[in-house]
Amino acid sequence: MTSAPEPTDTAPRADSLVLGRRLRHLRRGAGRTLSDVADRVGVTASHLSLVENGHREPRLSLLSELAEVYGVAVEDLLRPEAPSRRAALEVAVERAQRGPLFQRLGLPALKIGPRTPDDVLEVIAGLQAELDRQMAERVSTPEEARRANSALREEMRACGNHYPDLERTAQQLREVVDAADGPLTHHQVSALAAHLGFAVRFVPDLPHSTRSVTDLKNHRIYLARSRRPDHDPRAVLLQAVCSSVLGLGEPEDYADFLRQRVYTNYLAAAMMMPERAAVRLLVEAKERRDMSVDDLRDRFGVSWESAAHRFTNLATEHLGLTCHFAKVHESGVFHKAYENDGIPFPTDHIGAIEGQTACRHWVSRKVFDVADHLGAFPQYTDTPAGTFWSAAVVEPTSTGFYSLSVGVPFDGAKWMRGHDTSARTTSRCPDPECCRMPSPELEAAWGGQAWPAARANAHLLAAMPSGAFPGVEEVQVFEFLQTQEGRWPPE
Repeated sequence: MTSAPEPTDTAPRADSLVLGRRLRHLRRGAGRTLSDVADRVGVTASHLSLVENGHREPRLSLLSELAEVYGVAVEDLLRPEAPSRRAALEVAVERAQRGPLFQRLGLPALKIGPRTPDDVLEVIAGLQAELDRQMAERVSTPEEARRANSALREEMRACGNHYPDLERTAQQLREVVDAADGPLTHHQVSALAAHLGFAVRFVPDLPHSTRSVTDLKNHRIYLARSRRPDHDPRAVLLQAVCSSVLGLGEPEDYADFLRQRVYTNYLAAAMMMPERAAVRLLVEAKERRDMSVDDLRDRFGVSWESAAHRFTNLATEHLGLTCHFAKVHESGVFHKAYENDGIPFPTDHIGAIEGQTACRHWVSRKVFDVADHLGAFPQYTDTPAGTFWSAAVVEPTSTGFYSLSVGVPFDGAKWMRGHDTSARTTSRCPDPECCRMPSPELEAAWGGQAWPAARANAHLLAAMPSGAFPGVEEVQVFEFLQTQEGRWPPE
């Protein structure tokens, strides 16, 4: 018998800056002081000040009490627009000062007070808007993909990376092949494809730019023969099957292509690791304070990366935990990332994480120095946004080694296996003195005495691949299908 997740007192996600300015607007309009209102709702004036300045998100109980004090509904406090033109300017300037572009410029922060003139705020907000416009004009074609990816990440964050409709579809598909709560077998995946009217063919000459090719005319799914130990044909076939189940057509643009890929991968993962069984495993482990991605991997026979993604699907919805995930190349560059726990992942001016460099003190970099890669390496990291616990592994791929890490804020670490680790580091990024500048001793010894030959990354100068399915050569795929049509008799 498993217990339900512990209840949380968390306010609905809202723009903390706008919410704070609205609370300040209402307080000043009522002629009340911070201390007066703080005493009324049972918090300190400093706590309430942090909320009004957008530095702390209030709990739902506090939000309800503040709404009662000001005589408004909670829904009114969460409205997305600023309460006044002045408040909108303050929000714009404050958001600009917290952004990565402002921080890179190294300018001193402007403390906005009630006597700060409106025209000063207008100038700063206008300059920031112009900088954003110029940056947008300079972006090349790949930035379209980065913007689309950032927008999709916001969608995932807003729903806690949990899609109930896809979970229900996954359960219905498992019932088609009488799958219990355990891992799907190769036979069951093939049976599902057959149920949907597809024959599966393994071929040695699949186009190199594809993982599978679905022939909609002859209802065949082609997969590559592979001896790679990290190649799981179940997952590849499931993704092809899920594309058909979801009725996906030719992507309208790159954003649509990314969204299709996320939904397809999510549905495939939900079938490989069914929600009911996975949640039961995690809840029981939480009761023992022993949750681990390792157990999801071992229970359902999937890769650590797949299990880590699945943990992010279920942690917020079923366990009451915010969390983060990162995939970082051995060079230190982010390949994938997700968070809804406030961990300060580095971003560029459009909010993209991919391509940014991870702090050298984070577990995603530290794990490369660990000799034992058989188990996940846990570590606490103190950051400007708080302390986070993470566990990471290293996995090889055809393009090098990658670290995969999953973590939670400090308060959630007690539920995780490895929470008793003594490994702890401090990260001050984006402060360049944290890890991006050499120490005075190194600078004195080698400043001006080194000239490294950088490894050329041609993709940095390339435009996004063309075509409806970026990176896939359409002619090559059509030629492949034409050849295959003569090899197989009609189904």
